[in-house]
Amino acid sequence: MGPPTNRPPTARQLRVVEFIRRFTAARGFPPTQAEIASGLQFRSVNAAVQHLRLLARKGVLSVEPGRARGIRLLASPYAAAEGAAETAAETAAADGARRLVLPLIGEVAAGVPLLAVEQHERRVEVDRALFSAPADFLLRVRGDSMIEAGIAPGDLVAVQKTASVRDGQIVVVRLDDEVTVKRWRVSGRGRARRVVLEPANARLQPIVVDPARTHVAIEGLVVGLVRPRLSVQRNPP
Repeated sequence: MGPPTNRPPTARQLRVVEFIRRFTAARGFPPTQAEIASGLQFRSVNAAVQHLRLLARKGVLSVEPGRARGIRLLASPYAAAEGAAETAAETAAADGARRLVLPLIGEVAAGVPLLAVEQHERRVEVDRALFSAPADFLLRVRGDSMIEAGIAPGDLVAVQKTASVRDGQIVVVRLDDEVTVKRWRVSGRGRARRVVLEPANARLQPIVVDPARTHVAIEGLVVGLVRPRLSVQRNPP
């Protein structure tokens, strides 16, 4: 990591600190290095790694080796000066660009599919940098079938409306008139083709669907998560 240094963080390093702060406040746990790179649109994860190393040397944060979410912000002498590298106008413009208002549409089951009645309950302002891809709406999760993927009951999943997904991705799927959130997989071909909706809970079994008997429609791809109850999860996964 290198010896400590008294040099203050650069403007770009302060962006990393602010991203970590916002991410942790929204989800209740810190981001991974890959999530930092994606959220700040770095060309590679290595760029995020280098920023974290320098910030650790400057006493702004600590990184616990061997833990994907082992980043912890510290009370540094530069805390009061964070953001001073940008003018007030630049800061306001950056904040405006990061803010995104999404409709919250009903509930989605993360267990047995729940009868879905779409309704715009309200609109929620979020930070677009927290998501791995552009989001179109939020759905509230009901059930615990995705808890091992970090999705708990009451969480809001951010969904990108698309019908194009890959095996292994977490998606929102409509089965006839019901909706659920699961990990998407397809097995077999032709008449033997089956859609397998996998839970992330060792206690539960996958839902195997025959598209010839049940109408299957992908409502969207889960690209992020907003956790309203920040105090529930104290230890990051």
